Amino acid sequence: MQLQSLKKNVVRTVAANKRAAEQSCLSLLEACDARCKFVQLQAHILKLGLRNNPLVLTKFAAISSELNAVDYASSFVFSPDADSRLYDAFLFNTVIRAYAQTGDLKEKALVLYNAMLRCGVLPNKFTYPFALKACAGLGSLSLGQTVHGSAVKFGFDDDVHVQNTMIHMYCCCGSGVKYARKMFDEMPKRDSVSWSAMIGGYVRLGLSTDAVDLFRRMQIAGVHPDEITMVSVLSACTDLGALELGKWVESYIEREGIQKNVELCNALIDMFAKCGDVDKALKLFRNMSGKTIVSWTSVIVGLAMHGRGSEAVSLFEEMIRNGTVPDNVAFIGLLSACSHSGLVDKGKGYFSLMTKEYQIVPKMEHYGCMADMLCRAGLVNEAVAFVQKMPVEPNPVILRTLVSACRAHGKLRLGETISKSLISNEPTHESNYVLLSNIYAKMSRWENKTKIRKMMGKKGMKKTPGSTMIELDNEIYEFVAGDKSHKQYKEIYDMVDEMGREMKRAGYVPSTSEVLLDIDEEDKEDALNRHSEKLAIAFALLNTPPGTPIRIVKNLRVCSDCHSATKFISKIYNREIVVRDRNRFHHFMDGLCSCKDFW
Repeated sequence: MQLQSLKKNVVRTVAANKRAAEQSCLSLLEACDARCKFVQLQAHILKLGLRNNPLVLTKFAAISSELNAVDYASSFVFSPDADSRLYDAFLFNTVIRAYAQTGDLKEKALVLYNAMLRCGVLPNKFTYPFALKACAGLGSLSLGQTVHGSAVKFGFDDDVHVQNTMIHMYCCCGSGVKYARKMFDEMPKRDSVSWSAMIGGYVRLGLSTDAVDLFRRMQIAGVHPDEITMVSVLSACTDLGALELGKWVESYIEREGIQKNVELCNALIDMFAKCGDVDKALKLFRNMSGKTIVSWTSVIVGLAMHGRGSEAVSLFEEMIRNGTVPDNVAFIGLLSACSHSGLVDKGKGYFSLMTKEYQIVPKMEHYGCMADMLCRAGLVNEAVAFVQKMPVEPNPVILRTLVSACRAHGKLRLGETISKSLISNEPTHESNYVLLSNIYAKMSRWENKTKIRKMMGKKGMKKTPGSTMIELDNEIYEFVAGDKSHKQYKEIYDMVDEMGREMKRAGYVPSTSEVLLDIDEEDKEDALNRHSEKLAIAFALLNTPPGTPIRIVKNLRVCSDCHSATKFISKIYNREIVVRDRNRFHHFMDGLCSCKDFW
C-alpha cells in the first residue's frame, strides 16, 4: 500500500511539474515581443521537455507572424524529429493562418495545407478561411478555385464564414468578381460580413457604382451595416466624387448609431477632402480625439489637391510639433502640395529634410512629386537633370510627366525623344503612343500623327476617352465628348451653344491649339464645345436651381480651353463650379479659379 501511494505521489508530482512548466512556457510566449527572445524560448521549450506539447507548439506558432518568424516556427513545429501523431487541425490551422498573414510567405500557407491533407489530418471550417485569405493575398484565381473545390469536397462550402471568405478571395482575384457575385446571390443566408465583403470587393476593383447599388440593396434587405461596410461605401463615394451621397452616408452613420472608430473618421475626412469640401474634412479632423498619421496625411493630401499648399505645409509643421512622426506617405502629400502650389523652394527643402532628418529613403512616388513640381513650374531642363541624377531608373509615369511638360512648354524635340524611348521600353502601353501622337500634332506633323494612330489601331489600342461625371439627386450621370446618349441631349447642346455665345460676348477666345486634329478653325471650335466638361456643366445649368454650386468629376486632366471657359461660365451664370480632374480640384467663382492658373 505504501509503495502504491508513493508511486501515485510521484505521478502527481511529475504531472504537476509538467503543468507548471507548461504554464510557465505559455506565459513567456505570451510576453514575447522580439525575435531574439523567440529563438531563446525554443531552447527553453526543449530544455523543459515540451517538444511535443500541443498547447506550447500551437502558441509558439501563433505568435510567430507578429515576430516575422513564421518559417522558423514552422520548421520547428513540423521538424522530422517531432511526433507527428500530435499534429491536429488546430495546430495546422495556426501555422497556415500565420503564413497567410505574412507578406511574401502566403504561398507556403497552401503548401502546408496540402501537407495537412497528406498527413491525414482533416481540415475543418476554420481551415478554409485561412487558406482562402492566402489565395486572396496572392491574387491567384486558379489556386482559389482549387481550395474552393476542396471545401466543397469536405462539405464546408455551405458555412457562412467560409462563403464570406470565398467572396473576398474572388474579389481579390480581379476577373473572379463574377464568381464572387454569383456566390453572393446564391447564398441562402447572408450576414453583414457577406454584404461588406461584396461591397468592399467592388470598391477595390473600381466598380464604385456597383458598390453603392449593392449598399442600397443591403438597406432594403434590412441588414444593419457596421463600420467596415461604411468605410467601403465612403470609399465608393470618394471614387465617384459623389459629395451629396457622401453627406447622406455621414448622416446615416449618425442616425444608425454606427461606431465612429478612427478608420471610419479617416474615411469621412478622405471622402470630404476628395469630393470637394476640404473645409468640412478639416473640421472633422479638428474634432477627432485620437488622430493617427493617416488622419494628418488625409487632410494634408486634401489641402494639396485643392491648391491650398501653404495650409498643407502649415498643417505638416503642426503635425511635427504635435509629436507625430511623418512617414513616407505624409511626405508624398507634402511634396504634392508644394507641386500644385508652385512652392518649388519649399518642396526642395522638404525633400532634403525627409532624407537627412527622418532617414526616409525616397521612393519612386517622391521622385515623381519632385519631377512633377519642377515641370509644373516650367523648369523642364531642371526636371530632366533631376531625373537623370536619380539613383534609380525612372518609371514610365515620371517619363510621361516629362513628355507632357515638354509639350506644354514647347520643348517638342525633347518630348519626341522621350516618347520614342517610352514606346521602345513599354510597347504595349497606349499612353506612350498618345503622347507621341500629341507631340506630332503640336508640331503640325500630321503624317507622323496619323502613322502613330494607325499603329495603335493595328495593336488594338484605344485612347482613354475623356469623361465627366456629375451627381444630381443621388444619381451619377456620365458624359463623354460629343455625347448624345442622354435623353436631354438636344436641350444640353442648345445650352452649350448659348454658353458659347455668352462667353464670346464676355471676351472668351477658344484655345483651338488644344484640338490636335488637322481641321479648320471652325471645326476645332465645334470640337471644343463638345468636350465632356462643357456638356456636364450645361446639364447642371438646365437641371439645378440658379445660384447653386455645380460639382463635376473629370477622369483626365482638364484641358486649358475648358479651364478658361469654366472661368467665364462661373461669372456669366453666377455659379460656383468645382471641378475635380485626375490631379486636383479647381474652384471656379466670379471668373477666377483657385489654382490661379497654375495646374
